[in-house]
Amino acid sequence: MSTPKAAPKVTEREARRVAEEAREQDWRKPSFAKELFLGRFRLDLIHPHPLPDAESVRIGEEFLARLGDFCETKIDSALIEREAKIPDEVVKGLQELGVFGMKIDVEYQGLGLTQVYYNRALALLGSVSPAIGALVSAHQSIGVPQPLKMFGTKEQKERFLPRCAHTDITAFLLTEPDVGSDPARLATAAVPTEDGAAYVLDGVKLWTTNGVVADLLVVMARVPRSDGHKGGISAFVVEAGSPGITVENRNAFMGLRGLENGVTRFHQVRVPAENLIGAEGAGLKIALSTLNTGRLSLPASCAGAGKWCLKIAREWSAAREQWGKSIAEHEAVAQKISFIAATAFALEAVLDLSSQMADEDRNDIRIEAALAKLYGSEMGWRIADELVQIRGGRGYETAASLEARGERAVPAEQVLRDMRINRIFEGSTEIMHLLIAREAVDAHLKVAGDLIEPEADLKRKGRAAARAGVFYAGWLPKLATGAGQLPTSYREFHPDGHADLSGHLRFVERGARKLARSTFYAMSRWQGRMETKQGFLGRIVDIGAELFAMSAVCVRAEMLRTGAGADGEAGRSAYELADLFCRQARIRVDELFGRLWNNTDDLDRAVARRVVGGRYTWLEQGILDPSGEGPWIADSTPGPSQRENVHRPLG
Repeated sequence: MSTPKAAPKVTEREARRVAEEAREQDWRKPSFAKELFLGRFRLDLIHPHPLPDAESVRIGEEFLARLGDFCETKIDSALIEREAKIPDEVVKGLQELGVFGMKIDVEYQGLGLTQVYYNRALALLGSVSPAIGALVSAHQSIGVPQPLKMFGTKEQKERFLPRCAHTDITAFLLTEPDVGSDPARLATAAVPTEDGAAYVLDGVKLWTTNGVVADLLVVMARVPRSDGHKGGISAFVVEAGSPGITVENRNAFMGLRGLENGVTRFHQVRVPAENLIGAEGAGLKIALSTLNTGRLSLPASCAGAGKWCLKIAREWSAAREQWGKSIAEHEAVAQKISFIAATAFALEAVLDLSSQMADEDRNDIRIEAALAKLYGSEMGWRIADELVQIRGGRGYETAASLEARGERAVPAEQVLRDMRINRIFEGSTEIMHLLIAREAVDAHLKVAGDLIEPEADLKRKGRAAARAGVFYAGWLPKLATGAGQLPTSYREFHPDGHADLSGHLRFVERGARKLARSTFYAMSRWQGRMETKQGFLGRIVDIGAELFAMSAVCVRAEMLRTGAGADGEAGRSAYELADLFCRQARIRVDELFGRLWNNTDDLDRAVARRVVGGRYTWLEQGILDPSGEGPWIADSTPGPSQRENVHRPLG
């Protein structure tokens, strides 16, 4: 058995190839968001709003009631924040409730909740303690249960899922000290034994959420190609207590102080061959497929935080007076309250629509889930920031300090700290822009990709030109006109006595066609350089996210007006919030469209190169750097650990 070595440096083209091979290539089901980016506003795919069946509602509501009672009586969020640790008895109580098996099928002793109720449970948990929300979601959304549910063998499910539902906490290990969103450089090795009975793991994993306390791990490692072994990045279920595994550090962060996140080293760790999930080389595909729905856990926490911020903003603004009237009466504060209310409604609309679509499984929601993550994390952060501003000095003061001097212990500054990671977790905003942009232009690349592919020969380019001619001859004319130009379109969204949402849907339809035309023009203009225009691609995605959110709030408002048990006043107020949100979103969309072509992208890139090259170091004079000594990236050379094992199984 050879000694594993760190993965060699790879070229940009090789890195893109690995990422491209991992993504799902085909679209076997319709996708509302995919159609939106292609200029086709398929309202029929989301309206009427999909609804859960009565039995799943009954089961979900009964569970939420039990969970709510537990959260209210057994969880001390201030204690978790103060001690940076979730008490063992809280974890045990959650296990007894079945919280760690919410998404595991009843067949394997889980609760079998729908995605909708799983997310509502996460929103509830996260509102009490974001650290607990992260513990539970990392366990089920990306930890062992989800990959096994989707790709595991029956034997693997029978062995591991009952443990995951009741006794074992799990973690997902992909990131390494020098490998983030570029998995082509993954260095952790899984070398097959000569008898083929096992793999031997060597390497270091960073930011292993739940890794400090986990009993089971999903580990991504590179299998070398050899006789009988396809090789490639592969996924394994690994017992966290296996010899050779050392948790070398429990990391500390600006927020989520109870997060059990660490650095894990593997040295000659033997993993049985039957613990391989799927096939060799399928690890990244498994990871990405898992995240298609797993990403919905993060916007769940954002939606929950948005609701809490709205509650605090409402109560505080009514109580606080300045210059003879409540601060809510002052326009500067009213704008912030209005933004929080409208956006909180939108975050829940996007989350519930995406989740119900996941439960129905009749649509491909890979783009919708990614948009929900992107939009939830960005807008959730803005909501939290606006709440701190509304609270003023009290927003910057800790809850413990407020309580010590006799005021209500409102943890506004903690929510801001806790929310910040969401723009980085499970794909940073920048990576999400690129991921969604790739999916958004997939139809174009399928028909015309070889035209801009440097390695394509003339024959391939000729075939691509023929395909492109046929595709664009049928597609481009349809982008000229549409339902958005007819004043009578979507009239069911303007019922008597309610705000008019039909105009907003017409705006979405026109915006989708404009978005598709802009994308086509950019591809024609930049061709092979399109992938380097990350500023442009980011704005394209942000426009799509706003249009998706507008669609979601309109459909949700109509559901609340006409659905089972609908309340007339609730329907009218939902229409009011949807109208307000769409008006705010339209301003953002118009600005983004303008910035597609009027921006400083080229200058930004040039100045960034000069900054890194040292041209402006004179600007850094006059300060002292309090940073400590040490390398920017820790050494992750494979080998035995030289540090104490801080692994701490709960209970």
